[in-house]
Amino acid sequence: MGVRIVTDSTAYLPEDLKAQYHIEVVSLNVILDEKSYREIDLTNEEFYPKMEKAKNMPTSSQPSMEELQEVFADIAQKGDDILAIFLSSKLSGTVTSAGPLAAQMVMNNYPQRRIEVFDALTTGMQQGFIAIEAAKAAEVGKNLDEVIARAKEVREKSHFVFAPKTLDYLRKGGRIGGASALVGNLLQITPILTVKDGAVIVLNKVRSQKKAIAEIVNVLMNDIKNSGGLGDIMVHHINCAHEGRKLADSLEAALKHPVRIQSIGPIVGLHVGPGSIGIVYHVK
Repeated sequence: MGVRIVTDSTAYLPEDLKAQYHIEVVSLNVILDEKSYREIDLTNEEFYPKMEKAKNMPTSSQPSMEELQEVFADIAQKGDDILAIFLSSKLSGTVTSAGPLAAQMVMNNYPQRRIEVFDALTTGMQQGFIAIEAAKAAEVGKNLDEVIARAKEVREKSHFVFAPKTLDYLRKGGRIGGASALVGNLLQITPILTVKDGAVIVLNKVRSQKKAIAEIVNVLMNDIKNSGGLGDIMVHHINCAHEGRKLADSLEAALKHPVRIQSIGPIVGLHVGPGSIGIVYHVK
C-alpha cells in the first residue's frame, strides 16, 4: 500500500513530470458558446481565436464526477491511498464539492482506502509543485498523513507572481472593474499579481511589462535571500514562449539552477490573456 497523488489540469504539469512522479490529472472544462471542452483537449492556439469570436465570455466548470470517480477508483482498487490536490476553493468548487463527493463514493466501495482532498489555495505550477513534492514524499514511503504535511509545507513556502500583458482579459472576466481596466491601459499600468490565501490579488503596479518582470525577479530574489534557499522554479507564460525562455535563461544564469518554462492553459488563461508571464517557485 502506498499513496498516489491526483491533481487537476490547472496545475499545468509538464507531461514528463506527471509520468516521473506518477501523478494523475483530471481536467476542468471550458464552456465556450454553450459548448464544453476538456481543458486538456484544448490548446491555446485553438482557444484564443475561438474566444475572440465567442458571443459570450467563456466560463469554466469542475471536472466531471465520472472522471473523478474513475481516476479515484482505478487507484483505490490497486491498494493505494490518495491525496487529491485541487486548485483554490476561492477559484473553483472542485475541492469543496465535486472532489469530496467523488472521494466518498469511491471510499464507499473501497472502505480500506483513504482519499483526502487538499485545497492548494492556488493554481498553476504553484499547485504543481505542491503535487510534485507530495509525490516525492510518497515515493520514499511516507504515509498519507506525512504526505499531507509535506503538501502543507510546500503550500506555505511557494509563490506564483505574474503580470498580464493587457488588462482586457481581467476586465472581461470580471476580475477588476471595467473603468479600472480602461484607465490602467491608458496609463500603461501593468499590475503585478500574486495568489494569497487562495485569491488573486494585486501585489504592485508598474508602468510597463518590462518593469513588471524586473519587479517579479526582485520578489523572487528577496524570497530566496530571506529563506533557506531555492527549492524549485518554473517560468509560466501564455503564448509567449520566446519571452518565457528569455526570462528563464536570465534566471538560470543568476541562480545557477535549471529553469523550465511552461504554458498556462485556457482555464486560467481566459482571465489574464496571451502575453502574460510570471514565475512560480518554492523555497526551502
